[in-house]
Amino acid sequence: MTSPGPGLRERKKKATRDHIAAVATRLFAVQGFEATTIAQIAAAAEVAKMTVTNYFPLKEDLLFDRAPEIIAMLADAVTARAPGTAAQDAVRAEYRARLAARWPALAIVGPQFFGTVDASPALRTRERAMFAEQEDALAAVLVAEAGGDSDAAVAARIEAARLSGIVRVLYFEARRRTLAGEDTEHVVAAMDRAEARAFGAEPG
Repeated sequence: MTSPGPGLRERKKKATRDHIAAVATRLFAVQGFEATTIAQIAAAAEVAKMTVTNYFPLKEDLLFDRAPEIIAMLADAVTARAPGTAAQDAVRAEYRARLAARWPALAIVGPQFFGTVDASPALRTRERAMFAEQEDALAAVLVAEAGGDSDAAVAARIEAARLSGIVRVLYFEARRRTLAGEDTEHVVAAMDRAEARAFGAEPG
C-alpha cells in the first residue's frame, strides 16, 4: 500500500519556504548578499520578517535552502542501504541518482548562483561548512555501526572523510565548470566520468 504524501499544511509550509528562498535568491543576485536585508526579503516575499527567520535561522541558508538535505544526504543513503551493501556503494548510487535527476545541490545550477556565492565571504564559508557537516553526519552513522570498537570507529571516520571528500570534490569541480561557462549537459557528462574514476568503476 502506497504511503500518503505530505498533508495540506506541510505542502503549504514547503511552498512558503520555497517562495521565500526564490525571492531571496533573486535579491541576492541583484543587490549582493551582504547588502540585502531580511526586511527587504520579507517585503518582497510579502511575509513577516519573523516568517523568514522561522524558516531560515541562518541568512546564508536563504540561498543554500537545500542545506538540510545536503547535510543529511550521505548519512541517509547509508542508513537506508540494504543489508550487505557497502557504504561506498550506497553513496555512489545516491550521487548517481541525483546527478541523473540534475539535482541543483550537486552544483547543477546556472553560473549566476555561483557568482552570487563567490561575491560573498559569508556564503563561501557556509558552502564549505555544509560539507563539513555532511561528513560529520555520515561519520556518526558509520561510527554507530562500528559498535563501540575504538579501532573500528577510527576506520569509520576515515571512510566518512573519504566518501564525503569525493562528493565534495565533485561538487566543486561541477561548480568550477559551471562558472567557466560549460552548459549543464557537459557538466553532467564530466561528473559522470569523474565519479566513476573516484569510486573505482567504469563510466556508466
